[in-house]
Amino acid sequence: MALPIYATPLDRLTYYGFRIFCGLVFLFLIAPILIIIPLSFNAEPYFTYTKAMLTLDPAAFSMRWYDRLLTFGMANPDAPRDMAWWWDVWNNAQWVHAAKNSIIIGVSSTILATVLGTIAALGLSKKEMPFRKLIMALLISPMIVPLIITATGLFFFYSATGLAHTYIGIIMAHATLGIPFVIITVTATLVGFDHSLTRAAANLGAPPSTIFFKVMLPLITPGVISGALFAFVTSFDEVVVVLFVGSFDQQTIPRQMWNGIREQISPSILAAATILVLFSIALLTAVELLRRRSERLRGVTPA
Repeated sequence: MALPIYATPLDRLTYYGFRIFCGLVFLFLIAPILIIIPLSFNAEPYFTYTKAMLTLDPAAFSMRWYDRLLTFGMANPDAPRDMAWWWDVWNNAQWVHAAKNSIIIGVSSTILATVLGTIAALGLSKKEMPFRKLIMALLISPMIVPLIITATGLFFFYSATGLAHTYIGIIMAHATLGIPFVIITVTATLVGFDHSLTRAAANLGAPPSTIFFKVMLPLITPGVISGALFAFVTSFDEVVVVLFVGSFDQQTIPRQMWNGIREQISPSILAAATILVLFSIALLTAVELLRRRSERLRGVTPA
């Protein structure tokens, strides 16, 4: 909102001071990302800006660390880049193996979290449901409880049930972390849902499955997809639970970065971090576009 012409000096001080403060907070949050991205193109094996980089010398910038993401762990990285080379990348490159694990675990846990979270949100949206607030608090508790506590509890539970060091265990753990995001986004979408549509469909003889898939789901799809994207980002960026319940072979990209920091410091970690940042920005942009579409469908003017 623009500052009115009749504003007092104190109002102007508060107006501009608040915006300067917000700008400084935003700069503090975004500065690490702004530092990492140029460093990932460093031609030298350093985690600092060289003099040549500060003078914008083209020779100081290189894609070598992005190439390192493909060749690290290969049986023959210096071979000609034909189909056999790419097959070697697919089968042996450690970063590619970690990316495959992250995608498999992320997609699987997202599907599970989306299905369970949507079902829970539909139940929690009904005012006649008993202990609704208590159940909601329990279901979103993985967002509030420190992750190290959740990971420790899962480790002991999985050790007793045989799910430790299995893909199913990691997928279930990541789904547990993603369900709260689905519940919150779908519940928020259901706040503006016109339930007279479902009653009308029921009066016309439509079965509950048809009412859900033909009437409700098309209108709450933006909230479902938004929750699914948040659940996927949560799984894709998660490292603590994987360290506790995963085996050495179940490397994900965040765990590969963690191991790289501990065992072999390399700017290829910065290249992987840059890719993750750009990937997360793309997903969050999609979430924002879906939010605006949902508001238009509900007749709300986007902010």
